[in-house]
Formats: sequence, C-alpha cells, structure tokens
Amino acid sequence: MTQVTAMLVMFVLYGVLPAAGLYLGYRGIKKVTAPKMLEYKAMPQLGYIPEKSLPIEVKTALDQINGKGEKLRVIYGDTNNDGKIDDKDTVNETYIMIQNLMDRHIPLAVADYRRLHDLDVGDGALADTTKIKHSNVTGKEALLDVLSTINTQFDDLLNASYHQDGQKLLATNRYLQKRFDNPADNTEFQKLDSSASNDVNIQAIESPAGTNVSAEDIKL
Repeated sequence: MTQVTAMLVMFVLYGVLPAAGLYLGYRGIKKVTAPKMLEYKAMPQLGYIPEKSLPIEVKTALDQINGKGEKLRVIYGDTNNDGKIDDKDTVNETYIMIQNLMDRHIPLAVADYRRLHDLDVGDGALADTTKIKHSNVTGKEALLDVLSTINTQFDDLLNASYHQDGQKLLATNRYLQKRFDNPADNTEFQKLDSSASNDVNIQAIESPAGTNVSAEDIKL
C-alpha cells in the first residue's frame, strides 16, 4: 500500500465516515422529535398542520370534508368520465364552488382559528374557552360551525349526485324494456349504444322533493 493510498483510507475512516454518522444521527433524532404533521390531499392550500394545534373535533371534521371533497371534485370535475380532470372537461358552477371551498374558505377559516389559538401564551385554551365578543361562541365553536356548514353542503351534493345517477339507471332500464316489449323494433336493438342517448333525455334530473338541484342553492 502506497503512502497516498494509506492517507486516503485514513481520511475515509476517520473523516468521512464519522461525519456521515453524525449527520444521519442528527437527521434521525430530528425526525423522531419533530411534531406529527397533518396533511389533507384534497386541500393542499392547508399545507402541513401540527397535529397538536387542532382539537380532535376539528381534525375529525377536516377528515370528513377532505374525503367528501375529493369525491365531489371527480364527480363534478371529470365531466367526460376519462378518469382525470383536465382542459377537456367542462367547468361548471358547482365545481368552481367546491374548488373555492377547498382552496380558499376552509384554509382561511383554519388559519383564523390558529391565530386565535396562538394569541394565548399559555396552553392555547383561549380559543377553546373564551367567547368571541358580541357572540355566544368560542373560536373553536366558530370554526366548527363553518366546517359543519360545508360538511352539510357536501352531503347534499353527494346525495343529489346519487339520485341523478340512479335516475339514469332507471331511464336505461325503461329504454331496454321498451325495446324488448316491441318485437318490431328488435332489428334496431343492435344500435342501442348509438341511439340510446338520442331517444332518452336524462339531462335534467329532479331531486326527490321535486325541485331541481342548483349550485346557487348551496353556495356559501
């Protein structure tokens, strides 16, 4: 072994390896001691939120809204049913409203609550126990009211979508029964895929209550 090789080995053994060990140890300790962060994929504008900075009720409500919002974005955003939301889809008012709630209203409401929470130099209980002036609710209750309102609107949208798709199934069944009950039309049955959309109009679906579902009725 030459002197240069020996010096290189010594440098690796006593210089690089200890430094790498210290760095990896620091990263490991930092990762273990770092606070657990909450992430809501359907609401990226919320960013990463420390788990301990939100009450359990708020986290539960955000989890519910995150799941429902993700479904609603696909239902109302993927209008051509190709499995993705892109420029080929037709933008409608309901989808824009869902986007605004997920990207703007919810992050702002959570940020407002966290500012109230941070005002307390103690354990952060101020926002959870102190009533807001000229109201009968605390900061925590005010945030829960906002999330509850949005949660309810998302339930209404999902319910409306269920009934609309159900009506389409019923319309398809009526069409097929009409074809089978008309022997004279059996020769045209092979054209079902191309003619069904022309023979059956299922564009305007009414809710069970008899009123059309409109995005304007559910905007905040």
